Amino acid sequence: MTFKCLRKNMWPARTHRAGRTPGLSTPLLLLILVHYFLLAGEDDTVLPATPQNPVIYLVDIKGSINPGTYQLFARALDLAQANGSCLIIELDTPGGLVSTLRQMVQRVMASSVPIVVYVAPSGARAASAGAILTMSANIAAMAPGTNIGAAHPVGLSPDEVKDNVMKKKVENDLAAMARSIAVQRGRNMKWAEDAVRKSVSATADEALRLKVIDLIAENMDDLLSKMDDRMIRLTGKEVLLKTGGARLIWVRENLREKILSAIGDPNIAYILMMIGVAGLYFELANPGTMFPGIIGGISLLLGLYAMQALPVNTVGLALYFLGIVLFIAELFITSHGLLGIGGAISLILGSVMLFDTPATGVKVTAGVLWPTLVTVVLFLGGTVFLAARATLSRPRAGMEALIGAIGTVRRQVDPQDGLVFVHGELWRARSDSPIPPGTKVQIASVKGLILDVKPIDKEKEHTT
Repeated sequence: MTFKCLRKNMWPARTHRAGRTPGLSTPLLLLILVHYFLLAGEDDTVLPATPQNPVIYLVDIKGSINPGTYQLFARALDLAQANGSCLIIELDTPGGLVSTLRQMVQRVMASSVPIVVYVAPSGARAASAGAILTMSANIAAMAPGTNIGAAHPVGLSPDEVKDNVMKKKVENDLAAMARSIAVQRGRNMKWAEDAVRKSVSATADEALRLKVIDLIAENMDDLLSKMDDRMIRLTGKEVLLKTGGARLIWVRENLREKILSAIGDPNIAYILMMIGVAGLYFELANPGTMFPGIIGGISLLLGLYAMQALPVNTVGLALYFLGIVLFIAELFITSHGLLGIGGAISLILGSVMLFDTPATGVKVTAGVLWPTLVTVVLFLGGTVFLAARATLSRPRAGMEALIGAIGTVRRQVDPQDGLVFVHGELWRARSDSPIPPGTKVQIASVKGLILDVKPIDKEKEHTT
């Protein structure tokens, strides 16, 4: 019998007896993902601006305004402030979370560098939260064929929609915010309030005529030309904006921001919450199913972050510890690798979300984060794999090692007595029917110091 044949015939039987798969797919999954992760570095190069060589940072904000959007905006603004540069936000949004909008507006109003919001390209919109964000900028611009407005607050849940008192409070609060911004930026206060209370909208031409925005630009070059030598009020003083011949630097969305932005989308947030609740309910109703509970726990934490019920750092820490718990549970619970995979996903998401750079100023660079994270997860996955393999491996010593072993009859074995040579030793043996000397037998069980054996048929002996 060759080693190859032995492995071929023994492995399925061992797996079936243990009720588990012999390995974990976590390390393989991580190796597939690591290439993408390592490309997620942040380009935070500081290029100081001078009057003779101005620098302008640009950031493209598309889709809903959510915590992930704020992360991108805050990083771009930090770069612009570090360089003493202007920041241009190219905006196209249907709206988003009021809590995130407030964070962004606060940063815009307190900015030490000029901020321009440019609603573009043609066909884009600055609706709902986007309209208020546009009006908060030092310079608000729109491309032809765009529109702005319809900022009336809308609740995410049916209960919020039905609660008229809460609706009125939110509406009044947002209307006051819009009026305050309009007054400070010298824009049309009445239109700003109507956009919130009556959901009014305006085209680019109408917005310019109503003094909602400052200018209309065909494209980015036209915008830079029209902004050049423009006086703006910045932190209590007049500043001359120089954009002619400026170097344009795009701030691109990194992996962390892509993940947070995708999670923060209101539609995705709602789905995550539903998956979380349904998954945990199914797991509690059917303990041991594993998959619904793992997915439910991770989804619920992500949904709470997306709904702004928990800050990103708290969710990151919770996911981090959940990942460790799942890895440890994999050592003791039969899950066919599901706990290990869930632990890896949770650990990755937790590490991505753990440090809220815009809020704390604490940052782990991609060159440190990803190699460390992958190394740790591969180490944990490898440890779990080795522990599982050790648990599943066949005993090599003691009485248990004799079960399933092949031996040769030396003295006829019958229901009363007999001798069998196995593992280099002679053992007393019994069988339900007489077995003549020289016959190959397999040990079925061990009772005390006596083996229960059964003959191996010729066909099985040949395949073995």
